[in-house]
Parts: sequence; C-alpha cells; structure tokens
Amino acid sequence: MQTPKVNIMGVTKADLFTDTQNELAAFARIFAHPARIAIIQHLMASNTCCNSFLVDELGLSQPTISQHLRVLKQIGIIQGSVEGASVNYCIHPEKWLHIKNTFSALFESYDASTPSRC
Repeated sequence: MQTPKVNIMGVTKADLFTDTQNELAAFARIFAHPARIAIIQHLMASNTCCNSFLVDELGLSQPTISQHLRVLKQIGIIQGSVEGASVNYCIHPEKWLHIKNTFSALFESYDASTPSRC
C-alpha cells in the first residue's frame, strides 16, 4: 500500500532521504499532535465513531475535529463511511499494520543491549 507523499520539507531536501525515511517522517508528523493521538485512541477503543461524538468526547470544536480527521484520512490511517448526514470513521487496519511495522523496523534496528561508544 503506497503512502501519499506529505511534503514536510522542500522537494530538493526530501530527495536526500530514502522513501522509508520520508515515510517515517510523514507518519511522525501526523502523530505529533495530541488531538490526533486522542482521536486515534478513541477510534481504537470504540472501533468506529461518528464525527459529532468526537466533538462531545474530546471537547474540541467541530471544525478542529474535522481538520484532524481530514489529515488522518489523507495519510490513510483512518477510513470513513457516510451514513445519512453523519460520517463514521474507523482505523484502517492494513495501513495501521504498515505504520506499526515501519516504526518497529526502525526501533528494532538498534540493539540497546550493546554499550554505547560515546
């Protein structure tokens, strides 16, 4: 599954790094906002959610929630379905597994049991 390119640096700078490095940076940028973390945690706990419930649950305004949902949907972490006048969102399982595996590969590439030389 291809991750949409999120431009966090100028194009010439992003070209200096691997696709995986750019992808990790894009994921990290998405996770860097506490409101998005709260939304993700709520969606994981409820397994589905209507946008208006998030406003009540998180205490953020409707436009703020919508903006964060748009960002999460743009990168593919969540998916949504329209039911009448409401939109129900949930975690996109395949994308979540990809993000988890990408970060795990980074974290597992370092052997913390080996003494540092600095």
